[in-house]
Amino acid sequence: MPNFSEGRRAGVVEAIARAAGSSAHLLDTDADADHNRVVVSVAGPRAKLIGAVLAAIGQAVERIDLRGHQGVHPRVGAADVVPIVPLGDASLDACRDIAHEVGERVWSELNVPVYFYGHGEDRTLADIRAGRASLSLGGPGLHPTAGAVCLGARRTLVAFNVMLYETDLVAARALARSIRESASGLRGVQALAFELPGRRVQLSMNLFRVDETTPRDLIAELHRRGVSMGAEQVVGLCPAAAAGPAADGRLLEGRIASAAATAGAVASEGRGGEEHSALAARLRREAAALAALAADQDAILAGAERAAALVPVLRAAQVLDAELEALLQVAARGLRDGLSAATRGIYQERAEALDARLA
Repeated sequence: MPNFSEGRRAGVVEAIARAAGSSAHLLDTDADADHNRVVVSVAGPRAKLIGAVLAAIGQAVERIDLRGHQGVHPRVGAADVVPIVPLGDASLDACRDIAHEVGERVWSELNVPVYFYGHGEDRTLADIRAGRASLSLGGPGLHPTAGAVCLGARRTLVAFNVMLYETDLVAARALARSIRESASGLRGVQALAFELPGRRVQLSMNLFRVDETTPRDLIAELHRRGVSMGAEQVVGLCPAAAAGPAADGRLLEGRIASAAATAGAVASEGRGGEEHSALAARLRREAAALAALAADQDAILAGAERAAALVPVLRAAQVLDAELEALLQVAARGLRDGLSAATRGIYQERAEALDARLA
């Protein structure tokens, strides 16, 4: 889920996203003009993922010049932060190996220095941004226009922003400090406060242990403190298990299932014939619906059922391969894990049938 220091020039964002989707499955492109930043989400097996990430970083290095960059978000590079996140049965150690392989090639092929952070490393992203870490590869200084790339392995997190009313930047920064885990605030929360154009104040957070603190938990705590809040925003994609209303149309597992349905449509079109053409059209409609999946419990249950049902459909059409089956299994299981105990109780027969299919 790489973060690039460009959120205003549509042509540059499009070029980076196109490169990211050249060999892996492009799940989402989420650009923000105020932060001048874009989060690109891609998924795939190791070799394809490495090729996609390197291609996207190459476009960023070529097209972004940090000397003229302006935006409220802190940054150290054009391809600023590139977290590698495990899906399904993938391990954090395997993701760290991918991060190191990508980092070595970024330095050797693009001549851009690299910081490694996160799982298995001795520094955090905060350490790097605060100047408390030395470069892992390259140096002695940063690239003149592209800075450095921060690469590392981590679990899925939720990037979550909330607009604040009746709060100035000083008070917002104090609020951000008070809710950080590092300051004995909420478990699994990192937070910053920004002043956006028009003197709007935003609380920007990473919820990096969503099994302990979800966006709903965070909003409840802010309400308890009497904080006056406006719009909520999920940046990038959100796992179903942590999803609230702000994640409508931004469910990670919905986008993964959508990518698999789209790939199935392309494979069906390649086989030719009336039946495969008709199936391809249906798969494209299903891909669009899964990408826009709402974050309510009924939609999440239906999405899990639909993702699981695509496996036998693609198999019958003779376009299912191991990669697409893995993507659909990850999507269906992740959506199933997003079901509450109450929902499983209300829809017990459907939930049991889903579990049986996934088993």
